[in-house]
Amino acid sequence: MTAGKGDELVPHPVKDQLPGVDYCVNSNPSWAEAVILGFQHYLVMLGTTVIIPTIIVPQMGGGNVEKAQLIQTLLFVAGLNTLLQSWFGTRLPVVIGGSFRFIIPAVFVALSNRYNTYLDPRERFKQSMRGMQGALMIASVLPILAGFFGVWRIVTRFLCPLSKAPLVLLLGIGLYQQGFPLLAECVEIGLPELILLILLSQFIPHMWKLKQPLFERFAVLLSVGIVWAFAALLTVAGAYKNRPLQTQFSCRVDRSGLVSGASWIRFPYPLQWGTPDVDAGEVFLMLAAAFVSLVESTGGFIAAARYGSATYCPASVLSRGAGWLGLGMLLNGLWGTGSGATVSIENVGLLALTRVGSRRVIQISAAFMLFFSVLGKFGAILASIPLPIIGALYCVLFALMSAAGFDLLQFCNLNSYRTKFILGFSIYMGLSVPQYFNGYVITTGRGPVQSGSASFDQIMQVIFASPAAVAGIIAYFLDMTLARRHPLTRKDSGRHWWAKFKYYGRDPRSEEFYSLPYGLSKYFPSV
Repeated sequence: MTAGKGDELVPHPVKDQLPGVDYCVNSNPSWAEAVILGFQHYLVMLGTTVIIPTIIVPQMGGGNVEKAQLIQTLLFVAGLNTLLQSWFGTRLPVVIGGSFRFIIPAVFVALSNRYNTYLDPRERFKQSMRGMQGALMIASVLPILAGFFGVWRIVTRFLCPLSKAPLVLLLGIGLYQQGFPLLAECVEIGLPELILLILLSQFIPHMWKLKQPLFERFAVLLSVGIVWAFAALLTVAGAYKNRPLQTQFSCRVDRSGLVSGASWIRFPYPLQWGTPDVDAGEVFLMLAAAFVSLVESTGGFIAAARYGSATYCPASVLSRGAGWLGLGMLLNGLWGTGSGATVSIENVGLLALTRVGSRRVIQISAAFMLFFSVLGKFGAILASIPLPIIGALYCVLFALMSAAGFDLLQFCNLNSYRTKFILGFSIYMGLSVPQYFNGYVITTGRGPVQSGSASFDQIMQVIFASPAAVAGIIAYFLDMTLARRHPLTRKDSGRHWWAKFKYYGRDPRSEEFYSLPYGLSKYFPSV
């Protein structure tokens, strides 16, 4: 059988801006649609916002009241950081929320022996939070200096499609434990959510043509609403009445304790837990988490630019974003959120699912964060969505986030053995090394690095437990050192294509997507 004239085998054209996006960074849907899409982004970022306090608050001695207060605080600061990043940072449509990479430092601080003298759980919670605040505020200096003093600009200027692809790819795939394993904690609601989300976003739009892309654009809201109602019916019907406590916590809609623990109105404010204190070992541990968050957020910026149909972020814009990310971590420490700041990976995936990369939509979602962080009871109702439903969302959104890494391979020569080795080795090690470090902790209760210094051991655990950081660092190093002077290396890595985006002024489109508002680019020029 031979191919017809219309099936001529030619490579797909390379696109430095993603086609098919309905609204790019600078374009906006109608206000009504933008508000609904903004609420959808708010709903998606709730998962991480709830999971982090759920893990660390019991270690700190807190209960449902403290967990609800911490969620409110994390929401409030996330709203501030998202607005600041979209206005003055990279100006990309990214949500800046809590980071899983700060869980190890937070638990390390919470379990410190110096807090064992506090018998009152509330007081122990406050004291351990003050320790986290002090360490995080000092650690925020790292991304602030790296960003605003141009260090990160120098580092990212040497990035290319080949070294960026493993970093972006592992950002989503590396969080596989937050996907189906979380869904499987209650299969009877998690699996229907996953199936319904895929049907609404992928199959129905091709089967049922509408004038407006209703299903693919609002698939998350529709599917979560339906399955959440189904979970409520199962709860009311007593389906989990005699089930184990863990099953009830995962499946029931009334077991999170957030609604009862939340205040009707509570305004989070700086130093609400008291004056921060500092321990040198904890500071270094937070510095390691801040570094990992900076690396991962850089990958998140790259993916968001792709799904917002913008051109590649110039190095100076990535550096500017790093500086504002550091200021965000400073705010996290000042308010006391128990976590640092990072680009919300699931919200980047939602950009791809909805095909709406509008900056305005993300800013509206930040307004929802601020609103529901103050009106605690209303925010707690939404935050009590069963986590298996969130896990189902992650299965799709993290996958779409990872797909942005594959996008970068169109600029590389995949017929080059050098390209194959760097890609294959960095991705494999990005999965294998964290698996070893995390598995070692599960089986022995401590990390594989045992130097005699608990702080140093935990620093190694923080860095090497991040798949994206491990893969990104290895790919960056190999691309910088392996056959660097070979005449084909520049084209094989895609450097020739990305040269025009290396500096801010080389491509006129950079001004369109990344210039600062209110004429501030005149006073703070990008290079």
